[in-house]
Amino acid sequence: MLEFDEREMNIFSEIMEVVGRYPNFKNYELQVEPALKISDIEIYPDRRKIYRNRREINLTAKEYDLLCFLVANKGRVMTYDQIYRKVWGDYVQDIENNTIGFHICNLREKLFSAAPEASFTIRCERNVGYCFDIISK
Repeated sequence: MLEFDEREMNIFSEIMEVVGRYPNFKNYELQVEPALKISDIEIYPDRRKIYRNRREINLTAKEYDLLCFLVANKGRVMTYDQIYRKVWGDYVQDIENNTIGFHICNLREKLFSAAPEASFTIRCERNVGYCFDIISK
């Protein structure tokens, strides 16, 4: 919550009065996406940030995109081809499955070091792809 002194409050009131004269001004307001919560992990798509207990988990852009794609499709095995197309933007023949495996390995390490008791896993379906699973307790 912001607190203004008397002078700042007058300026703020004037600004809000001017904004109120333009009803279309609200059209420019960005919609804030709600956080996704999985176990103790919170994903904020509007900020491209991941947190656990209010502490940020630093992910690369690819790791973040990969996590969001897998979480959005939780419980479903995503093929290497689907992952390439969504995370890398297109299918690139030069990229091998090891590239995805490398990013998954880094992602797992960061997530599970931040939340060792997490109730989810990123499962490998050999020669097919990966799946984000919720572990029922």
